[in-house]
Amino acid sequence: MPDFGPVFHHLGLILLALGVTMLAPAGLDLSLSDPNWAQVFEAAIITILFGALLALASRVDRGKGLTLRQAYLLTAAIWLIVPAFGALPFILGKPDVSYADAYFEAVSGITTTGYTVFVKLEELPRSVVLWRGMLNWTGGLGIAFVAMIFLPVMRIGGMRYFQTEGFDTLGKVLPRARDIAISLLQIYTGLTILCALIFLLCGMPVLDAVVHAMAAIATGGFGTYDANFAIWSPAAQYAGLVFMLLGAMPYIRFFQLMQGQPKPLWRDSQVRAFLRWFVYFCVMMSAYRAVREDTSFEQIFRETAFNFASVLTGTGFGVSGIETWGPFALVLAFLLGLVGGCTGSSSGALSVFRVQIVLAAIGTSVRQLHSPHRVIQPRYDSKALDETTLYPLMLHVTGYILTLGVLSVAMSMAGVDLTSALFAIWGCIGNIGFGIGPMVTRTGTMVDFNDTATWLMTLAMLLGRLGLLAILVLALPRFWRD
Repeated sequence: MPDFGPVFHHLGLILLALGVTMLAPAGLDLSLSDPNWAQVFEAAIITILFGALLALASRVDRGKGLTLRQAYLLTAAIWLIVPAFGALPFILGKPDVSYADAYFEAVSGITTTGYTVFVKLEELPRSVVLWRGMLNWTGGLGIAFVAMIFLPVMRIGGMRYFQTEGFDTLGKVLPRARDIAISLLQIYTGLTILCALIFLLCGMPVLDAVVHAMAAIATGGFGTYDANFAIWSPAAQYAGLVFMLLGAMPYIRFFQLMQGQPKPLWRDSQVRAFLRWFVYFCVMMSAYRAVREDTSFEQIFRETAFNFASVLTGTGFGVSGIETWGPFALVLAFLLGLVGGCTGSSSGALSVFRVQIVLAAIGTSVRQLHSPHRVIQPRYDSKALDETTLYPLMLHVTGYILTLGVLSVAMSMAGVDLTSALFAIWGCIGNIGFGIGPMVTRTGTMVDFNDTATWLMTLAMLLGRLGLLAILVLALPRFWRD
């Protein structure tokens, strides 16, 4: 019989920490004399008590490590169960939404997707606005990353669990999980503080600056106004553009930069491709719009760069609707959203690294057709790629595209028009959060989708953030056998 004790114990600790963080938005409402503080405080107490009792009831040997099965199970449990408690401030508080919508909102925040079912954000209690930003920020590196802060402190080897989240490359620079977790948290926090200060200088009020900084660095996209970034100054939009791009780069390169090693950042093939592709797409779209529209080129460039950065990094901020730019813009946005940001960042989708490998494999196959007797191996950064790298990657890409298609069809069967269905699943599975389609146009939110469609989008967000196979493996009977 599998031993679930360690899984429940660490999950309880994470829920305990989640409940403690809820005290901050409750305190904000209390300081503003908003009676909603009591509901948020109630949600915090429920989460704290449940987490503490679960952790105490499943105490484990401090020197005992996690098995691979327990690591996968804990990863899935975090993403499935934590949003259920993260939704409590929405259920008990003023938004007064259904459980399906509240869970969707929490999953969207924690997975850094950025889709929302809330309208008139400026009228929500400030605690709810702050909590949405905190969900984004916490989910930036994943609740699983937060677990990496706890595991080493308790002297439990967490490197296997670390690998289930795909941060294997970090170990080559920082050999211990504790060092990785602490260093990344320092960088993440430092970037957030810097971003908030710059937003303040650009004219944002304190709460707006903090929430938008959390969302920008986490590539999460939860804002404070229905108009999103369109209400802020051009300076704030340029600042948001820069920090969205930074949030989608490998954090380990920032650590090396802080250590006086700037070369690894620029030499990183993934970073170079990420910036190069972004510039190519922006130039193409800006030139296309400049020919068609009677608008200043600065505005065209700013809107294009901001929206495309939002799509590429999977942030979900926006300053205008891409649909008004024409069908060509939708095609480019769709391709950008499939690519996503860099591996080792808070961004989602396929990731630049995987796309580079796929392109390298395709190029090798084409050359092999021209010279069938020649032995050619795909290469990345001048290093040959073997089957142990290519096979799982191709499996992931195939599963990603297949899931995108299947869930889009399921959405259309649930009564959603094809365009809205395709882009909704595209935005959910890639954790992009950029709203496109007739059903989104009216409010700029996902509030017009029915409950069936909402649950399908929630499933897509979870599958996208878990990397598909990490959760699908739990459905295998042999996974549960000793």
